[in-house]
Amino acid sequence: MYYSFHAQGHPNVTSAHRTTLEVTMDPEISKKADCIIGVASDKSMSDFSEEFKKAIASSHAKIKLILSTRNAKDEINGWGHPDLSLDHPTDMVCRKSDYVCSRTLMIKADKAACDLDEDLINDLANGETLKVEIIVE
Repeated sequence: MYYSFHAQGHPNVTSAHRTTLEVTMDPEISKKADCIIGVASDKSMSDFSEEFKKAIASSHAKIKLILSTRNAKDEINGWGHPDLSLDHPTDMVCRKSDYVCSRTLMIKADKAACDLDEDLINDLANGETLKVEIIVE
């Protein structure tokens, strides 16, 4: 299954967080929001179809997140979980841990914000558009 949407970079994107990365619908962030890589997202998890949510909320769901800007691309792989509610109205968080809450899109991710491609982060810090693709296997 496949889903895509867009968000924006922001001058305060630092991508320094070691365990998570996040895309939010919020238009502004502070420098302290070191896990947020995209703002002003045009979609939230509440926009996912029930079929897509069901696919993610499987203990066997392998999830691939592809992040791309004009000059760079990166891929994050993680897992779904039956306890994922996928209903947060503004935030999508990928976690290296197995912590689950309403903001969690995937757990046991192989990358966090600090692990992302440097050119991707530079583009986002310069306000470039971020394309987010979610593939569920």
